[in-house]
Amino acid sequence: MANALYPKWKEQLLQFTANNNLSSGTVKVALIDTATYTYSASDQFWSAASAASVGTPQTIGSKTFTNGVFDGADVTYTAVTGSSVEALVIYIDTGTESTSPLVAYIDTSVTGLPVTPNGGNISITWNASGIFAL
Repeated sequence: MANALYPKWKEQLLQFTANNNLSSGTVKVALIDTATYTYSASDQFWSAASAASVGTPQTIGSKTFTNGVFDGADVTYTAVTGSSVEALVIYIDTGTESTSPLVAYIDTSVTGLPVTPNGGNISITWNASGIFAL
């Protein structure tokens, strides 16, 4: 699978629907075990992928939006244990899994992935050109 923006999120953007705002929303990134979750273009909410999350999803801080590129601060997961991690899922956390929109699935060009947690920290350093572009 190649990196992808979830089509349902793109539909929400075009319609200006609730809970799709990266700027004002709480944007989180989760470590994903692909043996438990497989990307599907029809998935819409975090509840579709949450069972595959390894560790605690982290909030992306210092968000920027320049020339159609979304970027933010690198994230660190502390004391991670569990299944192997092969991908990342970005979503907007509404506080409820069944209403938290999936934004992006990232499984290529991520330094350090795949990784097998060993109880230590896992750091995600975003590409210098940004997390994703529209």
